[in-house]
Amino acid sequence: MTTTENDMRTNPGVLSGYRVLDFGWVLAGALPGMVLADMGAEVIKVETRQRLDYMRMGRPIVGDQPDPEQNPMFHNVNRGKLSVTLNIAEPEAVELAKGLASRCDVVIENFSPGVMDRLGLGYEALRGVKPDIIMASISSTGQEGPLRDLRAYAPSIGSLSGLDSTMGYEGGGPLGLKHAFGDICGALHAVFAISSALFHRNRTGQGQYIDVSMLRATVVTQGVGLMEQALTGRSLQPRGNHDPTMAPYGNYPCAGEDKWVSIAVKSEEEWESLVRAMASPAWAADDRFTSQFRRQRHRRELDALLSRWTAQKDAEAVTELLQSHGVAAAPVLGAEERLFHPHFMERGLYSDTEHPALGAEPVFNLMWNLSKSPSRVRRHAPLLGEHNREVLCGHLGLSEERLAELEERRVVY
Repeated sequence: MTTTENDMRTNPGVLSGYRVLDFGWVLAGALPGMVLADMGAEVIKVETRQRLDYMRMGRPIVGDQPDPEQNPMFHNVNRGKLSVTLNIAEPEAVELAKGLASRCDVVIENFSPGVMDRLGLGYEALRGVKPDIIMASISSTGQEGPLRDLRAYAPSIGSLSGLDSTMGYEGGGPLGLKHAFGDICGALHAVFAISSALFHRNRTGQGQYIDVSMLRATVVTQGVGLMEQALTGRSLQPRGNHDPTMAPYGNYPCAGEDKWVSIAVKSEEEWESLVRAMASPAWAADDRFTSQFRRQRHRRELDALLSRWTAQKDAEAVTELLQSHGVAAAPVLGAEERLFHPHFMERGLYSDTEHPALGAEPVFNLMWNLSKSPSRVRRHAPLLGEHNREVLCGHLGLSEERLAELEERRVVY
């Protein structure tokens, strides 16, 4: 027995014994199953060659031919899962999916509202084969409501939620976040909801349906903006790095190409500490900067003067100096710097996995550490249809001959 196998046996995970049927795809649909797999659940990802998961597509890392096994982001958010390929357009494949659902505790999907019902795999249909099933549907705007059928991607969620209206330069129009924030919000809320539903089922024996709206999950992250609108009637506007209570506040240039340091000063005590760290330059005693109110009024001049000081110094050196004086400062890290930063390495931000297509590659770990039942990346992301035999013959009892026939007719495909 290998060290990894022995470790998994002694620490199977807090969700060991649960089985999940995962129809999720792209980012929002893939993340919940990823988290549940890292926590010990057996997660069976349902795919089809008829319409590949978008995250399997894109520029190949090796060579110049399209290859659904080479997308590193797919590897990150689908690690630990098993893959079966079912052509759900075929009635026999639908029956196979129902058979798998009858042996699962949870079903996850993030198709447009109504798709699973039209396929014969909606909640009521699955309750017919597993009365206590828990089903989570993740959609852009929810299963009901005037926007139910809105065609939307991540930028649409940022726009509708009001988040994009706050992202941009001061005095300018909204630039938006340009990041799939809504996907991640919706996915993590789905994990919490699924865990709660499993707890409820363990107490009552009842399954249930979970309706997760990425839009709603994104809106609730903006509590300050919502309260400001409700209490004052003012809407948050783009303001770049400006903060209404802190000055200086922002990212300041450092020595080297595209190197920056983040600095934030909240109190008079912190301002005085910053001035001491800079060896008390003459401009710091200017009347424009002698109070928080005045620093706010003259923040552009302050930013320009502070930038001249930081521009002569290394970002890490500035950080160390300011932190030693009790000032909040941190280097602005790029992707590679983050990957190899000693703090992240010591705390296990990433795990190294061995994928059959790309070899050694890092995948990010979960964002929490449980002392008694730690999560872990248990295997690499699956190859397309890698576990057809293991799942369909092992869980459903298909014979090798029957599986070969279904593959030939592209029911399993």
